[in-house]
Amino acid sequence: MSSAKYKTSLFLPAQAAAETEATLVKWHVKAGDTFAKGMVLAEAESAKSTFEFEAPCAGQVTAILVSEGQVTPFDKPVIEIETDDATIKRATPGRAARDDGPGQATLAVAPKSRSVSIPISILGVGGYLPEQVISTRDLMAEFPDFTEEYMFGVTGIRERHWAVAGEKPSDMALAAAREAIKNSGMTPGDIHGIILSTTSPDVVMPSTSCIVAKGLGIRGIPCFDLNAACSGWLYAILAAKGLIYTGVGKNILVIAADMQSRTLDKKDRNTYFLFGDGAGATVVSHTDTGHVIREGVLTADPEGLHMARREFPGYEVPANSQGFDPWLRLDGKALFRFATTSFASLIKRVVELSEWKSEDVRWVVPHQANGRIIKAAADRCGIPFERFFLNIDHVGNTSSASIPLALVELERFLHKGDKIVMCTVGAGITAAAVSLEW
Repeated sequence: MSSAKYKTSLFLPAQAAAETEATLVKWHVKAGDTFAKGMVLAEAESAKSTFEFEAPCAGQVTAILVSEGQVTPFDKPVIEIETDDATIKRATPGRAARDDGPGQATLAVAPKSRSVSIPISILGVGGYLPEQVISTRDLMAEFPDFTEEYMFGVTGIRERHWAVAGEKPSDMALAAAREAIKNSGMTPGDIHGIILSTTSPDVVMPSTSCIVAKGLGIRGIPCFDLNAACSGWLYAILAAKGLIYTGVGKNILVIAADMQSRTLDKKDRNTYFLFGDGAGATVVSHTDTGHVIREGVLTADPEGLHMARREFPGYEVPANSQGFDPWLRLDGKALFRFATTSFASLIKRVVELSEWKSEDVRWVVPHQANGRIIKAAADRCGIPFERFFLNIDHVGNTSSASIPLALVELERFLHKGDKIVMCTVGAGITAAAVSLEW
């Protein structure tokens, strides 16, 4: 210990790498109080846990910088103290707030100087929704204690599309792919590769992308499936950029197709009302005449493995499923808190990488996960909720297909030069954001 006292600021201790902020729940000290090393100064709550903020040294409080109930980033100080402990003279934020941790969305990509001078754009978009429309009222039989309006308030969904008997994920993917190719002014022969995002493939192998290639009559190009859950389409968009950069081809077909309707437990209110079926697609191309992809952020934090899961592959539940849980499961409360924080953080980061300001963003196209999650994320990211495009009320959560399906609906409102942010969180926990100039 040194006899010379000095003032310094303290930060909340870092939590899981993907977390960027916490709520200051309760202070145990006030300005003027003295404290010992190890004493609990405050209680805080992040998206995943409640934790105690312990003093790293002895000293005296000179100022409380964050009020109880306030949300604060981990890289902002919460308290100013006076101490003579020289070991914390360079007190800084924890790693989750500033390092290149694998789950930290801001550093899941290389620094800004990584940009390659090859213009990459998305061209036409295409989508497919099954003809069968299922209203929330149709699903109420299993939950007589709930009303249709209550479930709409919780989910933001009034109806969704479910595949009919005999319809497969590849059927939906093929329909969306054909529309995207046509709207891109191309033919299947112009496609140099296919990436298909899905958590519900037709079969374990061959890949659903190969099945789609056969349907399109394309041979001799690379095809593979990608599983990043609801983040899959944006993961695939940036993977397509990589294929173009490495010379695999000029035009990469990117598809998302998910069929969750047959994986839902009718007695599970956390999942039964949320999901719809559908597919969306686009062509990612080496050109600046389309809708230019500006920046992208990819990340994952396996600390959230429990939040969204399914133990059995495919788009249907087997007749004999004893000994394991075959259904899609969500930890609704934990996922809500995590997704709200992550959406806001991703939006802010990709806007910064794009060298935009929040007021420049014309539209945010989020993964249509849950109406309340999207509203809460808008409150945190600095972009008005009116600029968030939602179609969840009539399509439900279509997993990785939700962003391209939203773009299909939004396209008629878009003008050249509009700045768009697409963002998503999915099982894994995966997360992604991509900025687009229309």
